Amino acid sequence: MNGLGSILRRREAGLVVMIILFSIVVGVLQPRFLSLDTVRIVLLAVPLIMVAAMGEMVVIVARHVDLSIGSILGFTSIVAGMLWRDHPELPIIVGVAAAVALGAVLGLLNGLVVTIFRLPSIIVTLGTLSLYRGLLFLYSGARQVDPQYIPRSLIEMSQTSPIFGVPWIILIAFAVALATYLFLDYTRLGRQIYAIGSNPVAAPLRGIRVVPITILVFVLSGALAGVAGIMYASRFGYVNPGITGVGFEFTVIAPVVVGGVSINGGLGSVGGTVLGVLLLGAVSVALPLLGVSGFWQDAIYGAVILVALVVDRSVRTGGIRGLLGRDVA
Repeated sequence: MNGLGSILRRREAGLVVMIILFSIVVGVLQPRFLSLDTVRIVLLAVPLIMVAAMGEMVVIVARHVDLSIGSILGFTSIVAGMLWRDHPELPIIVGVAAAVALGAVLGLLNGLVVTIFRLPSIIVTLGTLSLYRGLLFLYSGARQVDPQYIPRSLIEMSQTSPIFGVPWIILIAFAVALATYLFLDYTRLGRQIYAIGSNPVAAPLRGIRVVPITILVFVLSGALAGVAGIMYASRFGYVNPGITGVGFEFTVIAPVVVGGVSINGGLGSVGGTVLGVLLLGAVSVALPLLGVSGFWQDAIYGAVILVALVVDRSVRTGGIRGLLGRDVA
């Protein structure tokens, strides 16, 4: 356990150094990047990614993956938006509850298919990614929910709060991260999720109920995607079924694996994931300031995932020698 903690601490310390060095380099090239306004932009860019990343992290720690998270975000946000459009008198909490509940149900469906039919989660959620997106279009009639239908008080959550003027969505995102940390590190259920990811064969022998816990992690991922869907409506002030959440799964997986969560399960920390989100959030804000095309962002995220996978594999196999499976001259 001491060795594991040491690895996690080194990964997190490395991410802090990377964020600092990246900020310095970009700040030299474009001084505006080091302004308080840019810091605010970065912080506003990460809340919905951070919330969804907490759910994805829990799934990956359990040795699964959820590729449907972007479609769930889109579906839940459009459902909440249409509720407010068709029933303007509805309190915000009703739309929020509907989004979170729908996300949990869609996550439940993922978990049931994975466990009942014993199918790889990457295949199941690749299928539900398209299924949920199709249902989203059918439900919405491919029509956007325009800004005038989004409650003004919800939009204001992305603008300010009584706590030093920090927007509510930023505070909520870090509160979700803190709750995830406490859940994984200080509850029996959280430790069991790590145990399942470390060795799913041995876990039942230790009395761990693998099937219910596996279903639970997908439910949590779906519910948090629903929260992220509400944040999307708050941040952008509209919901478009054609673009909301499209490609979001890779935007979420990238900071999770960069933060040190092993794609093979059983290893990772909330702190590392938060730092991974902040690092890639800074990258996404820096690219336009440096005049780099936004199309490069997807390429960078893909490269980041590949590098993180190679690093993770190298760590697990004892460095480059273990990675290649032979002596290196």
